[in-house]
Amino acid sequence: MSGQSISLEKLPWWSWLAPVLAFGLLGLEFAQVVHVESALVLILTGLLVLATVFAAVHHAEILALRVGEPLGSILLAIAVTVIEVALIASIFLSPTEGAETVARDTVYSAAMIVLNGVVGLCLLVGGKRHHEQAFHLHGAAAALAVLGTLATLTLILPNYTLTIRGPYYSSAQLIVVGAVSLILYGVFIFVQTVRHRDYFLVDPHGQAGAHGLRPPAWVVFASTLLLILCLVGVIFLAKSLSAPLTEAVAGLGLPLSLVGVVIAGIVLLPEATASLRAASANQIQNSLNLALGSALASIGLTIPTLGAMSLLSGKGISLGLAPAQQILLALTLVTSILTLGTGRSTVLQGAVHLAIFCVFLLLEVAP
Repeated sequence: MSGQSISLEKLPWWSWLAPVLAFGLLGLEFAQVVHVESALVLILTGLLVLATVFAAVHHAEILALRVGEPLGSILLAIAVTVIEVALIASIFLSPTEGAETVARDTVYSAAMIVLNGVVGLCLLVGGKRHHEQAFHLHGAAAALAVLGTLATLTLILPNYTLTIRGPYYSSAQLIVVGAVSLILYGVFIFVQTVRHRDYFLVDPHGQAGAHGLRPPAWVVFASTLLLILCLVGVIFLAKSLSAPLTEAVAGLGLPLSLVGVVIAGIVLLPEATASLRAASANQIQNSLNLALGSALASIGLTIPTLGAMSLLSGKGISLGLAPAQQILLALTLVTSILTLGTGRSTVLQGAVHLAIFCVFLLLEVAP
């Protein structure tokens, strides 16, 4: 997170216009003035979803500047995860083909995009511009330990259980794994914000905001209301896009898992931009807080939420990854431990992550 490119005295026009237009379109659809089946309306809906996601992350970033690090990064991660869950749920609860795998595909894609695409770009850009950047090793190690555990429990282990044939968990297993994921994520948040807060701060004295910058109270109040409106708008607009998105991917003859990549890309794009901006401004600690925090929230909050929906709706949720995906995920986790295990970053580490990211994209399009 970097406050350098954020206006602290006023809200940009697009940050309030996007949710207003989103609710305007929802009102027209409800009144049956426009029909979602129309190609023009679908395109407009897609553009408004993307604009509203950017607006939501902007308002979350304003609030994050107010509360300071590392609470700011957590707030951003949770806002992005709410949007992600809304997009996944809109497909999962529909009769669309492949709906039972959308949670797995999206969470896996989010982890790969964050750990390889976002982190890789941040390390590459930061290393190119500043030669070498330093960050707290203990904070990165803690995040990777939790992330590796959550990814293994939710995306790999379901393939090897015996009570019910993989890639599914039984109801009891899903409940326990979901609870463990929430608890482990909660403990990480406690460590990050209370017990070992200094592991995640550029300034060990924990000054709030970016270099002490804090938005005025009226901007914070307006951003709070607009953030809520943005999240609600995305949730309802996502329902209109769920079936057409799946049909478009299938119509192009592409794997349905690509739907998860699209969803993850949409929700992570604004936060990836913020992470990249922080790395470019020589704030690699904030950059990693944002990136790793979003990956943790994606697994630690999304899987339990969708697991609960699965149990309540009686609709199975497929979690286990395919063999090639398991290998790439394992490679990513091991590489992340090695590249972030020194407390210093260079362009080489960024290049390694981006190489894995390119292979991930290749296998998603042509498995």
